[in-house]
Amino acid sequence: MAVKSSVLPGRILLAFVAAYILLPVAATLLYSLATVWRSEMLPEGYTLSHWAKSFIDQRFVSVLLRTLGLAVVVSFVTLALLLPAVWWQRVRNPKIGIALQMLAAVPFALPTLIIGLGLLTLTGDYLPQAQGTVWLLGLGHVALAFPFAYWALDNAMAAANVRALSEAASTCGASPFATLIRVILPNVGPGIAMAGIMAFGTSFNELVLTQLLVGSRYETVQLYALNMLKGADADYNLLAVMTVINFTITLVLSIAMVSLNGRTANASLPKKAKS
Repeated sequence: MAVKSSVLPGRILLAFVAAYILLPVAATLLYSLATVWRSEMLPEGYTLSHWAKSFIDQRFVSVLLRTLGLAVVVSFVTLALLLPAVWWQRVRNPKIGIALQMLAAVPFALPTLIIGLGLLTLTGDYLPQAQGTVWLLGLGHVALAFPFAYWALDNAMAAANVRALSEAASTCGASPFATLIRVILPNVGPGIAMAGIMAFGTSFNELVLTQLLVGSRYETVQLYALNMLKGADADYNLLAVMTVINFTITLVLSIAMVSLNGRTANASLPKKAKS
């Protein structure tokens, strides 16, 4: 009975938190399905026409695909830069870990607006043709995703003891590249997946840097929502559809990260502890 009484407050708190998060999303979903919704508690009718209209609307589809494509590219670029660096830090040169940790702290120490202004100032002085391009935007998103991906990879490599794995592979005659591809990557798979998901989520939900660096020249999901809200003739049903899609993608990413984190933590436990 004591155990049940101690669990009950936690469940009640969890229910309140879930309601706090899910009720606005449920209302948005209902609005995206509503025919008319004025003063009643629930819509007067339901329809899928807003969803059908969304996926034949060229701007809507372009914005969604553009944002997804950018997030995928940011994920791959972030992993391509960090995987060799974190492995080298763990195996060959631990001193570069200080530099990597300092770089990972920058997005938290500086506001996103300052990072964007710094990129504009730097490119304005040395590479003005890069301003307003998707390449500069991608670079900014990689910088923002850097700390999340770095810590995910670093923790995964620490749990896998990549130093011992690399020494064993070297003893067998494997080159550094072969060691990284054939030995390290299979052993830190959940960490790599988590780092990629976090980079994807950071890029997909970024607004301030996107608005500052490219504006409406490269409209993403977040800019689309902002521009719709500012428009005098905004179609709020389409905006509701986009909001539900955005939430669903973010929720799936969150669930995937929790699952991967659980696998990584379980894999790092000693066998006796697991049993």
